[in-house]
Amino acid sequence: MTTFKAVRTDRELECPDIDAGLRALGCELVLLGEGVSEDALIAAVGDADLLLMCYTPVTARAWAWPTPQWLGLDLASRTLGLVGVGRIGSSMARMAAGFRMRVVGYSPHTPADELARAGVERVTDLAALLGASDVVSIHATLNDETRGLIGARELGLMKRSAFLINAARGAIVDEAVLVTALLEKRIAGAALDVYSEEPLTRTGHPLSPLFGMENVLLFPHLTFYTAEAMRRLTDDTLARCREILQGRPVLVKSHDPRLRAQRSGVVFADSSGTNCD
Repeated sequence: MTTFKAVRTDRELECPDIDAGLRALGCELVLLGEGVSEDALIAAVGDADLLLMCYTPVTARAWAWPTPQWLGLDLASRTLGLVGVGRIGSSMARMAAGFRMRVVGYSPHTPADELARAGVERVTDLAALLGASDVVSIHATLNDETRGLIGARELGLMKRSAFLINAARGAIVDEAVLVTALLEKRIAGAALDVYSEEPLTRTGHPLSPLFGMENVLLFPHLTFYTAEAMRRLTDDTLARCREILQGRPVLVKSHDPRLRAQRSGVVFADSSGTNCD
């Protein structure tokens, strides 16, 4: 089964070992002859993973030259600010550490020792976190305390060069204010997986203007959706069902305060097996 696509121009130059090697690596190999048109070359490379060429010219329409619009930035030495450092926020911190980022966290309900174990510097003031961060990533639970947590004031505290990531809940951010901030380039960009009103549509939605912005990445509330995650969800659901049907305490893994407020019929994942009956 092929996994990749490779395009090799100048097929008149016989390269049997290269061709065989690419196919052995799982490549669909497309060979283009001398004099291939610009349109045909563009069509061939549009979904390609590799382009090998010798004499065939690669024009501006099929090649990204190092112009300012393609200029990226290193994550190393930059600061990631986590709003909420529970299970998902802690996982984000571990990934950021792999890129040698400094990670700070605003998570009022998370014990200091848990933050330290996750490699996160505790910040007790949200404003300070927003002002210091190059990337702000939201991983908080939506409740009365966090609804609209990131509004006009908070976005105004962020660096103009900073990016906002929200994969938690749309209503944690004042979305109308976010659209304005992006249009006016008060922040550098945003990556969103969640929205107060779902599904997000290209027209007729309060956030429809985001579709026309090159500094915005949009995903349809599916960043969690992997085969492994769905297997875990299925296994956990069945395990909780068995606990209920067998009259046993129900295991609560979440740190959501609404679930943690339960005082009977549950056992908490971090409570060393102590039941709440």
